[in-house]
Amino acid sequence: MPANLTPQYRGAEAKLRAARTPEERRQVLEEMLATIPKHKGTEKMQAELKRRLARLRHEEETRGHKHGHAIKVEPEGAAQVVLLGPPNCGKSQLLAALTRAEPAIADYPFTTTRPQPGIMYFEDVQIQLVDLPPVAAEHLDPWLPGVVRGADAAILVVDPTSTAVPEDVEVVRERLAAQRIPLVGELPIDADPRDTPLPTLVSINKVDLARDEDLEVLEEMYAEFPLVRVSGLKHLGFEALKVALWKRLQLVRVYSKPPGKPADMKEPFVIPEGATLLDLAGHIHREIADKLQFARVWGGRLDGQRVARDFELRDRDVVEIHA
Repeated sequence: MPANLTPQYRGAEAKLRAARTPEERRQVLEEMLATIPKHKGTEKMQAELKRRLARLRHEEETRGHKHGHAIKVEPEGAAQVVLLGPPNCGKSQLLAALTRAEPAIADYPFTTTRPQPGIMYFEDVQIQLVDLPPVAAEHLDPWLPGVVRGADAAILVVDPTSTAVPEDVEVVRERLAAQRIPLVGELPIDADPRDTPLPTLVSINKVDLARDEDLEVLEEMYAEFPLVRVSGLKHLGFEALKVALWKRLQLVRVYSKPPGKPADMKEPFVIPEGATLLDLAGHIHREIADKLQFARVWGGRLDGQRVARDFELRDRDVVEIHA
């Protein structure tokens, strides 16, 4: 369904490209969210606006934090994904197996006490994983909700060998929901504006040690989420996890091609699903967006055809911008 964006919304887009401070960007995003047409064709755009707005609000809260010790993890790569779970679910082992990070790993709980970032590669895209301290009924680091709120998505790690797995995982969800961070399988369109819903993938870890019947029960229990089976110790299911996480993030890769030269296929630009040619131009540089005339696109459906500014780009498109 076409978005049919209004002149008011297009005007707000232009203001966003010109915004220079976080406060200005937040105000313009609020205007864009208020003026965007509300129908099925704009659902992904609405969800993305809400995510960007929530992140800016979180950054403002962090800068204005006057009491206690705030911790911030600088984002790297195309997206920041936090690893969440109860004690001893195997988060740190997953981080070590998926990245070059070297977190402390032990059989006793609460080994992780600070954020531990690492870079995971999905094909030609870098995704930052951040291992966080476990969440339990008796323990929640006061800075942890702020880090979670600023992430793009979460991997909720579940240990099928634990006899208390349903209760422990429910504690994680309840404690974050109490901080207005509901873990969701799909971003709700009508979410409470005070909430920061976090797109979440459930990773059932330690499948090499689990019984099939226990895995099936957990898959049914968490059917509302995208779900994968993995083993951090045996390195099982990692490709499926990466593919599922990429889908969960709702991003696309676009490769640039200078006029008359080969395309750069090594370092794609990563933009949200539903983004247009104009969005890509603004992502590259504000001046390119201002001067954008048209582009030629190569992809599954196109072979160098000329497209307009509102053309919606897809994963692995090659774009030659003319400005």
